[in-house]
Amino acid sequence: MHRMYKLLAALFLSATPLVAQAAGGPFGIDHRLPYDNSGIWARSNQKALMGATIVTVLGGSLLLGDQDKLGDTFWRSLDATVGSAVLAQAGKLVFQRERPRQDASPNDFFKGTKYASFPSGEVSTIAGAITPFVVTYGRDHPAVYALELLPLYDAIARVKVQGHWQSDVLVGWALGTAVGIWASREHSPLILGWLPGGFEVGFVHHFKP
Repeated sequence: MHRMYKLLAALFLSATPLVAQAAGGPFGIDHRLPYDNSGIWARSNQKALMGATIVTVLGGSLLLGDQDKLGDTFWRSLDATVGSAVLAQAGKLVFQRERPRQDASPNDFFKGTKYASFPSGEVSTIAGAITPFVVTYGRDHPAVYALELLPLYDAIARVKVQGHWQSDVLVGWALGTAVGIWASREHSPLILGWLPGGFEVGFVHHFKP
């Protein structure tokens, strides 16, 4: 799995060519790309992916409950989705980094709470959502690894529309992956444990004749 993530990171970096004289940031790779909000990279597509991710994870959790392996994975994905989003937002409040479109230097941190570039919340959330499925099913069904193309796409798209620096999306991806691995290895889904017992059954099983 670690080899796969290294490959995906390499693909990301190859899709965002480095401009050496302007690079900076914590890893020395951050540079502003020419603005591209067209075609597949359009901001509307990024928002659609984020919305579809949340609807799929929440809907699958409520429909399936925790009665089988797939339902349990959906609930763990919900834990990771929420946890990744919360931690990413906390990081934004701490690091207060200016976005590329704000005509900023990649080294501009701690500029005030209205700046929220580091880390990427969207990439973190999407990575968190897909990781439990990769952990649970990837070994037996390698095609599941294709889900990693979703955070990869969003990472590239966020950089292209100058919403984030390269390090923002890479750290967001790593954060979401880490939270997803944690959620996959917990004894039981966390959020499900906070809810009334009926949610464990799921709407599909609850309304079966």
